[in-house]
Amino acid sequence: MANTLVKTTQDGRSVEVIDGWVCLAGLKEADTLVPLIEHPNRQAILAAVPGATHMAGRLPLTHEEAAIAQGAMTAEQRTIDTSPMAIAQRLRRAIWAKAVAEGVE
Repeated sequence: MANTLVKTTQDGRSVEVIDGWVCLAGLKEADTLVPLIEHPNRQAILAAVPGATHMAGRLPLTHEEAAIAQGAMTAEQRTIDTSPMAIAQRLRRAIWAKAVAEGVE
């Protein structure tokens, strides 16, 4: 799948979605977006980046940028890899998510 450009940082690095990950200059940063209202450091983030609505790892995103990133990440998740390794990885994630939901840390 093609890389999706989300934005370019002030110092010229590109923020893209690559293989379902939000990447900064080609390096993986986050595989999920966190709404700013759920972020523990939201006040400091809003002071530094007033238009931010979401965080992707350490990258603040506006609403429009978050929509682009989430759309690209969702599209990547829709493609299903049927290799045994990919199936095992999906099972591990599902088991871990169930354990976390039940209170295991």
